[in-house]
Amino acid sequence: MISEFRSEDGKACVLHLHDIPGGAKAFELAAKFCYDIRIELNATNVVPVRCAAEHLLMTEDYVGGNLITRTDNFLGEVLGSWKDTIKALEACESVLPHAEDLHIVSRCINSLASKACSDPSLSEAPTSALADWWYIDASFLGLPLFKRLILAMEAKGMKPENVAEALIYSAKRSLPGLSGGSTAARMTPGISISAASESEQRVFLEEIVDLLPMNKGVISTRFLLRLLRTAMILRASPSCRENLERRTGAQVEEAALEDLLIPSLGPSVETLYDVDCVQPTPMAMVARLVDVYLAEVAADVNLKLHKFLSLASAVSDYARPLDDGIYRAIDVYLKSHPWLTESEREQICQLINCQKLSLEACTHAAQNERLPLRLVVQVLFFEQLHKSSNVAIQADISEEQENDDHHVDVDDMRSQVLELEKECLSMKQEIGKLGKPRSSWNIFSRKCGFGVKSQSVAGGK
Repeated sequence: MISEFRSEDGKACVLHLHDIPGGAKAFELAAKFCYDIRIELNATNVVPVRCAAEHLLMTEDYVGGNLITRTDNFLGEVLGSWKDTIKALEACESVLPHAEDLHIVSRCINSLASKACSDPSLSEAPTSALADWWYIDASFLGLPLFKRLILAMEAKGMKPENVAEALIYSAKRSLPGLSGGSTAARMTPGISISAASESEQRVFLEEIVDLLPMNKGVISTRFLLRLLRTAMILRASPSCRENLERRTGAQVEEAALEDLLIPSLGPSVETLYDVDCVQPTPMAMVARLVDVYLAEVAADVNLKLHKFLSLASAVSDYARPLDDGIYRAIDVYLKSHPWLTESEREQICQLINCQKLSLEACTHAAQNERLPLRLVVQVLFFEQLHKSSNVAIQADISEEQENDDHHVDVDDMRSQVLELEKECLSMKQEIGKLGKPRSSWNIFSRKCGFGVKSQSVAGGK
């Protein structure tokens, strides 16, 4: 080819081969092989040479023992060694599309994952008393290959604790501010993060957070909070920050004071520290569990009132986003203890915050004969508020769609409820005179416009 294109004046002919995988070095080795010049293959150059041989069609169709066969055989030997496989996988990054097409990347990853998940003594993996022998090497891989390696190891059954340790090591190696020291002083709004690397660090952080095992306790609360602080400084995606907030909220009891002091970094913040980053999820979960437990034990006729009150009061009001659970438990208790006096029923119902009852619970409570009249009046009021809110929302939607000008007169509704409350108070006086609360309740129900037929909610009948 060179002789054909050599100019008559004897000047050298230069051919530009831009598409050779591995560049000039890989082509040089392939050319030497063609001229029977001894070449030295190793774990670093075997991948680009194999890709170059494929590009140059150096197959067995032209000569036996051609370069493709030679490099394939040598690559098989490389995959038997942990260290050499790591080097080969790193070399894949420079010829990634070609190495992917030839399945070299997947072979290297599967080999490494199998070695890391098996007993190190069964392979040529480094022998060490420490469990970190593999992820120190793996942390030098680029993010895409590192991610694929971690996923392959999880698929082969690696313990979540070991996966977490690898991700923690890699995060500490690649992200500033995760390796100890005073957290509040170390990561502040004035931290020096170069503009050129900030986007790369953000992508790396988000990928690491997605890879973290979901198992509670495998990652310390301190490290999760440091990741959260870094995510805020790097302006990571909302989903990334929410993920970290949920994780820290689930085990916040393990955190130290300095771990919780996360600086506020928003443009319009008023507080020095971000006080909203730790979710109150555990308290809400405990409250739901206590309410379910109360509803279960409330049916015991031998359960004393003071015991029930003590258990129910163990959960603070703010821990319950809704009071449907405690209402259900109280309803079960009142049904199982019909001999309670009016004052005792008033006392137990003080645990219910009517403003935190759902519309379904309000509807049930409004027709519940076991509740004190005072509570029923409050429930009726807030039930109407629930309904008015729904009507207002529907009115807004209708206004946008049909330009209708409908709205609910809340003041008029409030005055009607106040009139109803006055009537209920007068009925209560009549009840006291008659001494027949059940029949009086029926009269009151008919006057209020709703029947006495009880509706069941979860746990109540």
